[in-house]
Amino acid sequence: MNPPIVTLTQGHLPLLISIPHGGECLPEPFLRRMTPAAHKIADTDWHLARLYGFARAMGASVLQANYSRYIIDVNRPADGASLYPGTTTTGLCPTESFVGEALYRADAAPPDEQETAERIARYWQPYHDALQQELARLREKHAHVLLWEAHSIANELPRLFEGQLPDLNIGTFSGAACAPALREAAVAAASASPFSWVIDARFKGGYITRNYGRPQSGVHAVQLEMSRHLYMEEGEPYAYREDRAAAVLPTVESMVRNTLRALEGLQ
Repeated sequence: MNPPIVTLTQGHLPLLISIPHGGECLPEPFLRRMTPAAHKIADTDWHLARLYGFARAMGASVLQANYSRYIIDVNRPADGASLYPGTTTTGLCPTESFVGEALYRADAAPPDEQETAERIARYWQPYHDALQQELARLREKHAHVLLWEAHSIANELPRLFEGQLPDLNIGTFSGAACAPALREAAVAAASASPFSWVIDARFKGGYITRNYGRPQSGVHAVQLEMSRHLYMEEGEPYAYREDRAAAVLPTVESMVRNTLRALEGLQ
């Protein structure tokens, strides 16, 4: 049996952890049309619900997409507009992996306009409905809410960026998605860590950060794109590594807690 489109755990803190690329489900009708490379779902943001278990224990709400980003990328605008014009990137309904492998077999056409619209209605819209509803629920209880966008990625992807990514890539849409105090708090926690970091560089924040981060309306969005070698094996079977996770978790938790304290200073 296939899982629900999204999984939402509701908490009491003014904090929502959003995991839009954690979905691992690729139902049989898609598998039949897709290549062996697609079946690996290699570009999944693996294990983030587990990594952010501390936030759930704190009392944060956690929202995760359960279906693969290879079906549709819920962190892209529904009109398919590029978030990073002029750079190589993947689309709303990707046809290539991050390393450039074809996702659809030669004898199977990628989604056309009608199928894309159907995927938007079935997979994209429910994530955004759940996100909006949970933010609204939290805003009824708190004057300000922190939307923490949780992501991870391979630290070397020559097709998408040059060289190696820093360990921690913070995105605030160049400061537009959150109050300055929150941006500073995330940076302070990253700076105190043993890991390399950067803010608003290659990853400034995806559609969710840019669209929902409206500090003037009480919703502050911060994205963390982690290099996934920090907590897992980058190759198959993409296993979680307790030893690596134990080393980086204090930093991730410090970043979340530090930013949440800055948010509470605005309440």
